Amino acid sequence: MTHQPEPAPTPHPFDHRMTVFGADDDFLATALPFLTEGLAATNEPPPVAIAAPDKLDLLHHALGPDAKNVALVPHTDWYSGSAANAVAQGAGYLAAHAAPTGHIHLLMEPVWNGRAGRSPRESAEWIRYEALANLLFAPFATTALCAYDTRTAGPAIIDAARRTHPDTGVYEDPARIAAELDAVPLPPPPADAEPLARPDAEGVRRRARARGLAVADAELFAESVTAAAASVGPVTSTLLWGEAPSCVCELRTARRVDDPLAGFVPPPTDELEPAQGLWFARQVCAYVDVRDEGAGSTVRLQYA
Repeated sequence: MTHQPEPAPTPHPFDHRMTVFGADDDFLATALPFLTEGLAATNEPPPVAIAAPDKLDLLHHALGPDAKNVALVPHTDWYSGSAANAVAQGAGYLAAHAAPTGHIHLLMEPVWNGRAGRSPRESAEWIRYEALANLLFAPFATTALCAYDTRTAGPAIIDAARRTHPDTGVYEDPARIAAELDAVPLPPPPADAEPLARPDAEGVRRRARARGLAVADAELFAESVTAAAASVGPVTSTLLWGEAPSCVCELRTARRVDDPLAGFVPPPTDELEPAQGLWFARQVCAYVDVRDEGAGSTVRLQYA
């Protein structure tokens, strides 16, 4: 029997690039050719530049007449919440504005400095986002250039980000990076954590209100807890702690949640099924941590 060669792997359509710079001229030296590439691409909508306002001003001036053909978006408008919110923003934009196959050029500068800078906790979530983007947006033929400014993003962040971009030479499996982040133990619950009989909406809402959350916030938090519980259950224990403006609920489950994309994949419709509860929770909460432990998992939701 003649041996048939294995079929060649399908090319990865999502082109995820990275550029590092420390001066405005260096930024323009990479950004302008990238946007020009997008402008010249056939059957592709106008490119998008998502960056700090000062860099958008630089681009507007340097592009000249072509500026009117490039969408310029302040990065604080795009990266306006959690990493999971950025996934939703990206998926929504591609669905509404990209070509049917996802063809579009996106220049993207994450927000790192802010008023006080991102905490290590926040930075880890954004590195997870950069890693998982390679899986989440794999079906789309999008070309993304992530811009890292050494004046706002520190060396540790840039080194970590290099591992999440295929064009750097040090790229690693996104699932491995997510597993590394999930291997960091969660701090133990405080001594005054309150056990709940079950993660029902009324009980969570009432206890969250008692801990100072406003009515609307307590409602959203309760909905996120019950949605997550439906997604990862059966739940064997529930703890709640914290005071406004933050509140934390920890669910312990009888089964493992070992999918690194759990809660990051947008649902196909506006109707949330129980299996999509983690998606809703990640959209509502500042952090949703999942740790597999033995035959079960711990899911910790922090509303803020």
